Amino acid sequence: MPDLSDSFEQLDHCLMRRMQMARNPAMVIALTDRFDTIRLAAYGYSNLEGLEPAQPDHLFAIGSIGKSFTALAILQAQEAGLIDLHAPVSDYLPWFQPRSVYGPITLHHLLTHSSGLIAGTEFSPDPRAEVFALRDLETGFEPGSHLYYSDVGYKAAGLALEAATGKSYAELLWTGILEPLGMHNTYAVTTNDLRPRAARGYRYLHDDRPPHPGQALVPAGWVETNSGDGCILSTAEDMARYARFFLNDGRNRGETRLLSEANFRKMVEPQIEENGEQYSYGLHLFVDEGIHHAGHGGDMPGYESYLWLDLDNRLAAVTLMTTPHTPRASFLALEYLRAVYLTDSPPETPPLPDHTLVVNAEEYAGVYRSGQEALAVEAHNHHLYLTWDEGRQRVMLEERSGDTFFADHPRFYRFLIAFGRDAAGQVVELTCGPEWFYHERYQGPRTFQTPPEWQAFVGHYRSYNPWESNFRVFVRKGQLILCWPSGEEEVLVPLGDGRFRIGEEAYIPERLVFDQLVGGQCLRATRSGCPYYRHFMP
Repeated sequence: MPDLSDSFEQLDHCLMRRMQMARNPAMVIALTDRFDTIRLAAYGYSNLEGLEPAQPDHLFAIGSIGKSFTALAILQAQEAGLIDLHAPVSDYLPWFQPRSVYGPITLHHLLTHSSGLIAGTEFSPDPRAEVFALRDLETGFEPGSHLYYSDVGYKAAGLALEAATGKSYAELLWTGILEPLGMHNTYAVTTNDLRPRAARGYRYLHDDRPPHPGQALVPAGWVETNSGDGCILSTAEDMARYARFFLNDGRNRGETRLLSEANFRKMVEPQIEENGEQYSYGLHLFVDEGIHHAGHGGDMPGYESYLWLDLDNRLAAVTLMTTPHTPRASFLALEYLRAVYLTDSPPETPPLPDHTLVVNAEEYAGVYRSGQEALAVEAHNHHLYLTWDEGRQRVMLEERSGDTFFADHPRFYRFLIAFGRDAAGQVVELTCGPEWFYHERYQGPRTFQTPPEWQAFVGHYRSYNPWESNFRVFVRKGQLILCWPSGEEEVLVPLGDGRFRIGEEAYIPERLVFDQLVGGQCLRATRSGCPYYRHFMP
């Protein structure tokens, strides 16, 4: 094994600088080859109020990485003759009765996110309630025909596993995975009793707008859960042990096989691909077929985690964080580890990202108008500035992704600034939530008709759901649009009687239903079974 001490010092410096920029409170990483953990390091503070340093033995919620444990346990039950992946889920859960005009949903469909079920809304502390409620919702497509990520699908898979084996999810994970791999500091049920051992999770004070490092942080809520879509607490060292299971082709340190070769391949090789997407899925891992990468991320209120595997070179990186997360931390750690193994020298440290640097800034420059108001976008030295109020107000734009930007000013910060292009690729319009401005190059319609009843739906809606606590609905360019706090927007397609499909693609199963009309306003918007209520703050 090469001497990695200098490389680790460089990696530590790189990660800490990125943490400071992102204002990430705590991070613990583990780097491993197929034999042992090579590096275990903790950065930042597990408790910002007391400035308590993060420690390698702190517990973190790993979120959706836990779905791979569910898939592994189900494959083990299949090998024991207790489960048929291609039998209808209702064979194990007779009360599993989603409303569907298509063929039966199997466990294989659930494990590959190809069931046609909704994503899930986490409205209930008991996974059975959310799975039972699927009978009130429509599936979106023939099982197996699309990849559509579904948390509630993995909830159903975990319940089917328990029904088929007669054992609890936690017991199955302990006997079949955790104990054989020596993961003695990993827990398959998240309870309040474990909270004192965990690094404290954080979130931004304002959860109703795009996140920004300048915002204040507050402690995030804690969620007790036992469901198969992500209920595991673990340490970085234990997750490195889990990574070695994959690096050893489904064995425990190359000795005891926990899964047959054929089933192991199902986890790390593509089982379904979505046309037009740049990824494919194993059971339950993203798979990249260039360098054979596999892995997944996970998020829980206040936590974010990543497990990335280089299966060709038998190396892995685990990153456990309290949010706000540090971008690309796991990839950077794995790149450092791979470089010193393959070249005996660390890679060049990538520069800190500068979100104010816009390479193609000139493409956005110009004046955009709406009625009597004008917004001017100015490009200077690969930076963009937005000015308004006849030049008296000015703010620098920060690039997010594609043609979207963040403006740190009360006039704009509830939404992202998004630029639209015409068929020739020219930038011709600017939006910020419900506001729409057009450039003189814009050749499309400038007036739009919308059903007058849609005005009752416009507003800000909230629930006490800790994952997706709120969204806004507004009208823009003749369309009704749902906007998440992240700035992501989804068109609401009318289905009649106050019902809308969330998203333009016909196969999407998500629905938004407005009701409780009082004084010309709908007080409730139910998103795929989870009620949200009109908020008094706009």
